[in-house]
Amino acid sequence: MKKLMNKPSGFVDEMLDGLVAANPSLALGGDTGRVVHRAKPIRSGKVGVVSGGGSGHLPLFTGYVGEGLLDSCSIGNVFEGPTVGSCMEAIKLADGGKGVLRLYGNYGGDRMNFDMAGEMLEDEGIRTTTVLGNDDVASAGPAERQKRRGVAGIIYAYKTAGALAETGADLDAVTAIAQKTVDRTRTIGVALAPCQVPGSDKPSFTLGENEIEMGMGIHGEPGIWRDTLREADAIADEMIERLLADKPEGAGKRVSILVNSLGATPLEELFILYRRARATLEAAGIEIVRPLVGHYATSMEMAGASISLCFVDDEIEALLAAPAHCPFWTVTA
Repeated sequence: MKKLMNKPSGFVDEMLDGLVAANPSLALGGDTGRVVHRAKPIRSGKVGVVSGGGSGHLPLFTGYVGEGLLDSCSIGNVFEGPTVGSCMEAIKLADGGKGVLRLYGNYGGDRMNFDMAGEMLEDEGIRTTTVLGNDDVASAGPAERQKRRGVAGIIYAYKTAGALAETGADLDAVTAIAQKTVDRTRTIGVALAPCQVPGSDKPSFTLGENEIEMGMGIHGEPGIWRDTLREADAIADEMIERLLADKPEGAGKRVSILVNSLGATPLEELFILYRRARATLEAAGIEIVRPLVGHYATSMEMAGASISLCFVDDEIEALLAAPAHCPFWTVTA
């Protein structure tokens, strides 16, 4: 696969240099140079919100650093979690004296390194809490939801936690709203074609010319089934059916929907999916609020899409509507 790059070894650092150069609201920090943070120092007395993960998923993770969202984000190599050192640096850069929420996807390496970073910084007087994104319904059944992977739906928690933190809420309240949002969010993806990690001599997985895989993860993790390509309406119907079958206990009749490209799939195809998903939800008596369609969490040049549903209540909906700005997502009052 052709890529616009120099040496594979410089791919991530050169990407980060370009990201912050193109967006003056961002800066690179820490000794590692693998932390993106707001260019303006965190406000004293504000709870910090931090995330992190591997490169290759822009706008996730670093693209959501900004007002009303994340304060800082540590980043690893492509499809590799951030180091303990960069996690520590991200937390320090987000410390306004009132504690820091660590909000990231449910992956083993990320958990281990963020946990170690948090434990070491507790000794320096920085209180931290953790909320794990685990919205991927294809990765484990409802009885083992704590094992599910975190994918595109985590951006809803970025938004609600970031909005509440801007109001001056304390760490316990910011943590609680992030957890509530995660608990009310479900995602499923479908893959059409693979991506290739810079420096690798082969794609991350293989699919036949006319094959798709329902439920595949953003790193090529196995999904639910693999079969021949079918029409977009049938794919959207199954995705919505699976999400509604897994809706959280006590969920109401309002959702925010995110139809997300995994990288190569264009907006035209996303809108075809959204059109059908909206009709299916409305037929089920469900109202859509604040729909999102676009590139929000990708996997390099992987072809495919994911659909996320966040089952909102009045509190979550109000926080989703609060002003926010980052390079890839702006919400105006």
